[in-house]
Amino acid sequence: MATVDTAPVEPHAPPTQPVPPPQPRPLTASARQPRPVAAPPQQRSVPAPDQHQSAATLIGSVQRAMRLLESVAGHEHGAPAKQLARETGLALPTAYHLLRTLVHEGYLRRDKGLFFLGEAAERLSSSGAQEKRRSTIVDALAAWRDSIGVPVYYAMYRDGEIEVMCVSDTPGNPAVEEWADFRETGHAHAIGQCLLAQLDEEARRDHLDRFPVRSLTPYTVRDGHSLLRRLDGMRRMEPVVERQEYALGTVCAAIPITLGTTAATMAISLPAHQAERLPAAARQLQTEVGRLVGSLALSISI
Repeated sequence: MATVDTAPVEPHAPPTQPVPPPQPRPLTASARQPRPVAAPPQQRSVPAPDQHQSAATLIGSVQRAMRLLESVAGHEHGAPAKQLARETGLALPTAYHLLRTLVHEGYLRRDKGLFFLGEAAERLSSSGAQEKRRSTIVDALAAWRDSIGVPVYYAMYRDGEIEVMCVSDTPGNPAVEEWADFRETGHAHAIGQCLLAQLDEEARRDHLDRFPVRSLTPYTVRDGHSLLRRLDGMRRMEPVVERQEYALGTVCAAIPITLGTTAATMAISLPAHQAERLPAAARQLQTEVGRLVGSLALSISI
């Protein structure tokens, strides 16, 4: 499932009669249910968003708050504001402002100039909170599925692998059949390309060393060097579009979601004969995600 360019993709000398793919298999039950999320490998630092773009500013604020929470969680005996600002790459005034807000909301506590995780953050690890976060994601995907009229996917990069955490589809708009392992074919689908684009160069190369590029259809990217060039050319926060690179007859788009050190994505798919719907559907999904990113932040990143 990826390029940003919406122009039709010419096949790379497709065979006269493409070899039929292995027998499709549906996404496993575990892939259709969200699971607790751990932080993925290091990703590229995200530049501060333009303050004149309200959606980007909202996302940036959540990112910075999550980075501070993660930094505090790494200091069992607490850490001062200056150290936390340095570790997260934030300006000290910005760090102070966010830290005071997090203390006020109970996610942090301050004692003798040091910051610790607060009771609200600790409650997030309870089973009840985990179930509520699952429900938040599932409900959001179902709402977007119905409003846009397409299957919706939530995936993230966790422990060095691409994982589809939740899928919401209907009999009339079924999800893409996982005929080749999603984890091993990230180079070919929009979900994988969107997640890899959020990683730094070292993490990308490590992934491709473990899961090399291989042709799945005549439209699949040719090799690892071509894929890396494509990823480098992707614009931050732009939808990633893929046309028949993973599965013949299917086009897909993925929306990047970067919160703290968490690389995640929401994606959609359509039959190839409905490809003209893809750009508008992707923009609608991005708008919907932007409206709820604040309430979804903890569900996605913890």
